[in-house]
Amino acid sequence: MKKYKIGYTTGVYDMFHIGHLNILKRAKEQCDFLVVGVTTDELCFSRKQKYPIINEKDRMAIVEAIRYVDKVVPQTDMEKIRPVKEFGADVVFVGSDWKGTDAWNQYEKDFASVGCTVVYLDHTDGISSTILREKIENNE
Repeated sequence: MKKYKIGYTTGVYDMFHIGHLNILKRAKEQCDFLVVGVTTDELCFSRKQKYPIINEKDRMAIVEAIRYVDKVVPQTDMEKIRPVKEFGADVVFVGSDWKGTDAWNQYEKDFASVGCTVVYLDHTDGISSTILREKIENNE
């Protein structure tokens, strides 16, 4: 497995769960320094028309406390190339559900132009913040 210098990934990380931990662990195994963008409450609302259950300050504190994470930054927009350049990332980690999509095929080309690779990481089956939210709402 290639070892990258600086990795970058983003997420909401609402109701932090084992799937989140697995993604961060797998990312860190492949890079020396991992930068994690935590989606702000406002960006989350603008994309999904709902706010996260846990506010961004607390979500950032939780992610920052994870030993696999070297730096936490707020993700305030969906711009991808700017943070790659800003942090000097040579790899971006994203969920494998995005592989082959038009958007990520284009991102792969954009990143390649600045010496950055995309690595797709598998999700942990059976867990997501959406699943947790539904269980809470249904009193399961």
